[in-house]
Amino acid sequence: MSSVETIGTLERRLNATIPQQQLRGEIEARLKYLGRTAKVHGFRPGKVPFKILEQQFGAQVHQEVLGDKLQRSFAEAAQANDLKVAGHPSFEIKTADASAPQIEYSATFEVYPEVVIRDVGAESIERTTFTLSDADIDKTLDTLRKQRTVFEPVSRAAANGDQVRMDFSGKLDGVVFDGGEAKDFALVLGAGRMLPDFEKAIIGMQVGATKSFDMTFPEDYHGKDVAGKQVTFTITLHGVEAARLPELDAEFVKSLGVADGDLAKLKAEIKDNLNREAQRRIKVRNKDSAMDALLKVGQLEAPKVLVESEAQNLMQQTVRDMESRGVKIPKGMQLPADMFVERASKRVKLGLILEELVKQHKLAAKPEQVKAMVEEYAQSFERPEEVVRWYAADASRLREVENLVLEDNVVSWLMGHAKVTDKAIEFNELMGNA
Repeated sequence: MSSVETIGTLERRLNATIPQQQLRGEIEARLKYLGRTAKVHGFRPGKVPFKILEQQFGAQVHQEVLGDKLQRSFAEAAQANDLKVAGHPSFEIKTADASAPQIEYSATFEVYPEVVIRDVGAESIERTTFTLSDADIDKTLDTLRKQRTVFEPVSRAAANGDQVRMDFSGKLDGVVFDGGEAKDFALVLGAGRMLPDFEKAIIGMQVGATKSFDMTFPEDYHGKDVAGKQVTFTITLHGVEAARLPELDAEFVKSLGVADGDLAKLKAEIKDNLNREAQRRIKVRNKDSAMDALLKVGQLEAPKVLVESEAQNLMQQTVRDMESRGVKIPKGMQLPADMFVERASKRVKLGLILEELVKQHKLAAKPEQVKAMVEEYAQSFERPEEVVRWYAADASRLREVENLVLEDNVVSWLMGHAKVTDKAIEFNELMGNA
């Protein structure tokens, strides 16, 4: 027999019993099985007396059997009481007497919440749109040319955009400060590598000239010794080189991988690549807008146990990402899990809302959709057929694609039922260059 108490919005407590005889019988059976191979000093395997086995392994086997029985008893009781358990229960044994006929226990746990989805038609969603223009392609070409800039010596004063070579020395109260001195230092004026006042002082200088000037560092400068203080710099200019962009000719086109140097082919490749990347970013933006709307119309309380588990996952993922970027994490150090609770709660809620919406409106991924997404993704690789086979060889990879298709289905459904307003976006903003 079992009973269920409601102790919170989602928290429940199950009270149940396990017959002691069941426990004893299972313990005896396991000890006898263990005796076939157990190595005990003074006895051959299979010849260890039961009493000895009980003395040496009884406590361990008792815990194992009790744990198994608790899990099995709880699962049966949860099914009998139609409980949708979220996470793992916390068990408490209430029977202290080992000879009692029944072992009483309680299990505290959470159940999945009821998900209520309000009228989606009343919700507003902003959908981002973008159309690639010839000007966007030309800007990309200009960027590619700038990435291949060469600098050539000139016999004139330094100007913005030039690369200069110099010696400099900075003094605070007559003493060179830490990091304030360099020899044969190369700097592109206007690139923002040095403070604006420092670069401004170089503009107009001739090769061979020496110049001293006072400069005050910003209050928030990273070098605390000089932050907010006035220093004196002395600069000697050794060289000035002007930037030269490569010509937009066949040689330049070949350098970018177009074997015959055809500029039209290069522009077509750039267009395809930009369109592919733009659509990917548009898709991410619109998915985020749709998911934000879904969180507004979905009403539920997230089970704490699921939020805590997701926060741990996010923390571990963050640590892995930091390590992959070369950030060294001291051994044993952990980021505070509460840093991730808000994000974790949002993700848990969204997952439960998505599950309910998919069930209500039959939005699960279809095999042909999964196949189409894999084939589309594979087109960005040199050997698409190998990528398709790679996905087909592992069910877990296909499940990841299924989840992406499912999200696309939900976004499409939401865009078709909510109040949608389109907002065109500029190329630079979309690409994060605004």
